[in-house]
Amino acid sequence: MAKKRHDVGVNARAEIREIAFTAPVGTPAGVEVLSLADLRHRATASQLATPHRPDFHHLLTLTGGTLWHTVDFAGYAVEPGSWLWVRPGQVHQWGDLTAAEGTLILFRPDFLDAATADAARTQDPHAPVLRLPLPDDAAALRLAAEHLGSEFRALGHLPLDVHTAALRHLLAVLVLRLTHLTTPAGSPAPEPDPTYLRFRDAVERDFARTRRVEDYAQTLGYSPRTLSRATLTAAGLGAKEFIDRRVILEAKRLLAHSDQSAARIADHLGFPSPTHFSKFFHRGTGQTPIAFRDTVRGHPARSSLRPGVRQTPVPASASRPGETGCRTRLSGIPHGSNDTPAG
Repeated sequence: MAKKRHDVGVNARAEIREIAFTAPVGTPAGVEVLSLADLRHRATASQLATPHRPDFHHLLTLTGGTLWHTVDFAGYAVEPGSWLWVRPGQVHQWGDLTAAEGTLILFRPDFLDAATADAARTQDPHAPVLRLPLPDDAAALRLAAEHLGSEFRALGHLPLDVHTAALRHLLAVLVLRLTHLTTPAGSPAPEPDPTYLRFRDAVERDFARTRRVEDYAQTLGYSPRTLSRATLTAAGLGAKEFIDRRVILEAKRLLAHSDQSAARIADHLGFPSPTHFSKFFHRGTGQTPIAFRDTVRGHPARSSLRPGVRQTPVPASASRPGETGCRTRLSGIPHGSNDTPAG
């Protein structure tokens, strides 16, 4: 049975869960393929709309209808043929599944071999969430997903170790193809500047320690102006704003996902006081930390977007230590309204 941790002091009607993958009984550990129809039978709409922070990957593609999905507080309109990839540590919320049909693939970070994981950049916190493949790529991805699903459902036809190896190879084909999509003719994607990449990685590592561009410049051996130019060219914003957005993203994740007080989050993110943190957060979001928590837990923001369009981009990241929550099974969704796992 899934244990429930109740929110204390802030909007106790909602819970934010940290989700750990557990394979269904009798299936290979580390991967699961299910339909959205299966998902609808496992959870209510309110459970699906609750923010979750899983420690495993979600790959989602639709065969019919459309779906609104929120990942790290940015909204995505998913349509047939597109692929949504939620990575471990990202906070996500399901939209209305009523009119959507498709396939959901779940897998642990350690299910793929290291070489494949590296080639597919599965641990890249800055990888795009939504992908819109060209027709040839879309057909290849659809075939790869069908083969993976067929093998997953063929449990017992092969020895379990062989079956697991087959699933691992079929998943590898899918994620490698998805990571290395064909670039449309006439619009080559330029490689990011190495200066920007070094700065981006340094921010990902140290954003809770310092928010000063000068500190990153000194560590990396560049001038602050060089970092700002490189970041503006690659990301469309200055170095200081890049750092601040990354801090705000982590603050949002912690406010949505954990029961930590604003004071504790302020300390976790390196602020000298809760007041400094509150002013910083309000300046960046237009809300106080507690108002944001109430909003994301009680009334997830939705807006109308064209299919495949996302809202304000922010730097993303894998999860960070020291967070609280409860653990349940599978796709970040409790099994049934009484939170009792099936099977």
